Amino acid sequence: MTELVVEALRYETDGHTLLHRVDLTALPGETVGVVGPNGSGKTTLLRCVYGTLRPTSGRVLLDGADAGALTVKERARRTAVVPQDASGTFGLTVREVVAMGRSPHKRFWEQDGPQDAHRIAEALETVGAARLAARRFDELSGGERQRALVARALVQEPGLLALDEPTNHLDIRHQLEILTLVRGLPATSLLVLHDLNLAAAFCDRLYVLRGGRVTASGPPAEVLTEELLAEVYGVRARIGVHPDTGAPHIVYLPLGPAPGPTRPGPPDIRTGA
Repeated sequence: MTELVVEALRYETDGHTLLHRVDLTALPGETVGVVGPNGSGKTTLLRCVYGTLRPTSGRVLLDGADAGALTVKERARRTAVVPQDASGTFGLTVREVVAMGRSPHKRFWEQDGPQDAHRIAEALETVGAARLAARRFDELSGGERQRALVARALVQEPGLLALDEPTNHLDIRHQLEILTLVRGLPATSLLVLHDLNLAAAFCDRLYVLRGGRVTASGPPAEVLTEELLAEVYGVRARIGVHPDTGAPHIVYLPLGPAPGPTRPGPPDIRTGA
């Protein structure tokens, strides 16, 4: 399990600053959620953490080592990514997609050995996808694909899992199954999530982004307040305690009518006015 420390991270592109000196910590074994409205910088932050984007300034530390100084393979041995979806599978089977996770531990063109085969089978079994091994990845449902992508991340044997909206496009059952699976893995997890009730139920701590800045951070019960939802998301809500999980439970209230000019009422038939 890896300790992740993000220090004063700033990312700028085309003259626009998308992240403003963001600080974030995920302790070994923690499940940390990053939430916020669309365009707040969540995915940009995640991409800086796993190395697709290079920060303009600031650092990402993995167990104290500057991730920017690591080679691609060294970084991939420490951090695995579960994207919203996978492209470029080109008719590969599920087993072949999962096997791609072993590449950081192998030399160029090195074939899978018995140990690799064992790890791949074990990962598929762990995520409940062993029966899918021979299926084509691009023929799977959304939930089945997410399971395969988590298995691919597992065979990398990472200390840190970075997951970008892992419940996107999944039905309720698969959302719960995927997050329960991730929560139980022997790794530190950093998740970008939209569903605040899921974030409250499955994350140890939350970071709320708004306009590329951290607006609030801490345990869900401290972070998710009615005042914060009104300020950051522009919505009204009532927050209580879930009777079964003890986590904050959010009930959203309908938006009020949009303000506009007052329309005149019907004429008074007694006066004609």
